[in-house]
Amino acid sequence: MASKIFAYIRASSKDQNVARQLEALKEFNIDERDIYIDKQSGKDFNREQYQILKNALRENDILVIKSIDRLGRNYNMILEEWRDITQNIKADIKVLDMPILDTSKNKDLLGSVINDIILALLSYVAEQERTYIRSRQREGIDLYLKTGKTKTGNRMGRPTLPLPTNWSEVYEKWNNKKITAKKAMELLGGIKPNKFYAWVKEERN
Repeated sequence: MASKIFAYIRASSKDQNVARQLEALKEFNIDERDIYIDKQSGKDFNREQYQILKNALRENDILVIKSIDRLGRNYNMILEEWRDITQNIKADIKVLDMPILDTSKNKDLLGSVINDIILALLSYVAEQERTYIRSRQREGIDLYLKTGKTKTGNRMGRPTLPLPTNWSEVYEKWNNKKITAKKAMELLGGIKPNKFYAWVKEERN
């Protein structure tokens, strides 16, 4: 059976546009049925379209992704998935933003070693960058809750009620679809939907 080319696209939320990733795939003339798109967090690989794609991959097929962080966000998980696809399924992966990460071209032992080293380095750097961004976001939120001002000194309107101490934990569970909005509101002290979604909007902004 002739090998096929598949593509995987991931956006972090339903509101994010995937046009840039689709544009990068044009030169490969991939059938629309072979392009799989998830619009959710990359914290793990429990994503519907990704799992369907992975089950469709066969030996010598090629999986094209725009950048390594579209595959996932977690350093160890990325390495595990990469090895599962390339060593167990024996399909190839092509990363458009990093041409050296193309297992279809580097089939010898040296090529495999180079791919593993570069992949590990890129994944580590990407994870460190995300950790830094989360830290800066947390600092900004804490400053805003304490002073009512952003880091630039601009004053913003406060919520009618202060955010509960468990807000970050509950929001993350709800945002990752681990709990329903109703359950989240219960955990936050039985707040009303309009208050909950106002806080959600503020968190995302």
